[in-house]
Amino acid sequence: MAGIEEVARATGVSTATVSRALRGLPNVSDKTRAAVRRAADELGYVASSSASGLASGRTLAMGVVVPSVSRWFYTQVLEGVDAELRGASYDMILFNLGGHRGDRERVFHRSILRKRTDALLALCLDFTPAEREQLATLGHPTIVVGGPVKGLRSVGIDETSTAYTATSHLISLGHTDIAHLGGEDEEGLNSQVPIGRLHGFNDAMRDAGIVVRPEWVIPGGFSLPESRAAMNRLLDRPGPRPTAVFAGSDEMAFGAILAAGDHGLRVPEDLSVIGIDDHDYAAGFGLTTMAQDPFEQGATAARILLDELGGAEPRVSSVSSPVSLVVRSSTAPPR
Repeated sequence: MAGIEEVARATGVSTATVSRALRGLPNVSDKTRAAVRRAADELGYVASSSASGLASGRTLAMGVVVPSVSRWFYTQVLEGVDAELRGASYDMILFNLGGHRGDRERVFHRSILRKRTDALLALCLDFTPAEREQLATLGHPTIVVGGPVKGLRSVGIDETSTAYTATSHLISLGHTDIAHLGGEDEEGLNSQVPIGRLHGFNDAMRDAGIVVRPEWVIPGGFSLPESRAAMNRLLDRPGPRPTAVFAGSDEMAFGAILAAGDHGLRVPEDLSVIGIDDHDYAAGFGLTTMAQDPFEQGATAARILLDELGGAEPRVSSVSSPVSLVVRSSTAPPR
């Protein structure tokens, strides 16, 4: 197994630069950092986390709290976080709440108090006043991915603007009878995501002079089974049906597409559907969507924390991640 000296010789830099590059510290150029990481991988170099931890007084581990590991968005963010931490020779300690609010006690009042981590990254999660107090007492650098949280930095998309653009796409095609599948979620999670997307939908409809039908704004639970069942109930109702659906996530959009098939409706001829995410299966469904990059959001959040642990000035502002409209075959003008 190669040592740090071999990596330094292979890249033509000092051992100190190799150490800083692999630990994700500032004052190393992106080109040098990439070269060092590539050489370390090729040579099989593995940093001694125990020795580094003894020298710095840190655990060389980052805590990542997720509501569950069953959703595409969460797994993509975790992949991005893990890729960045591995490059910095940091470990990731995963705290999976599993949708159970009671597990928060284990994470915030026991694990964190034992100082098992140097920083905390949370996915789509807000903090209670008691949890905020615990974090402030320990001085953990903290950041949230997925939805704004009052008083904390976050990395994520502009929920309202994204939903506005998605709804406006349907309106631009001539649709006026538009339903919204919302993403109401488990207790204790960040409600600003579904709220922001609902606001964007309502704003686009209002600006176009279209009246929103309250009975067509239905909860889809950010999941395919729940959204399919909810959409089936809507399509079962007597009276007019929507000609288009804006779903607050691609997984809910998949549910809407399947529900249309359950009722013998064709997409997009009878029902246009748009989502948010650009899920791995979106192209297979022919889904028009607002594409975001949760992998990069996770990597960005991890880099911010690593830089601060390395002595960089703490970042105060949040990071707004880009989104783009990807038009596929699930949207078309109404018949």
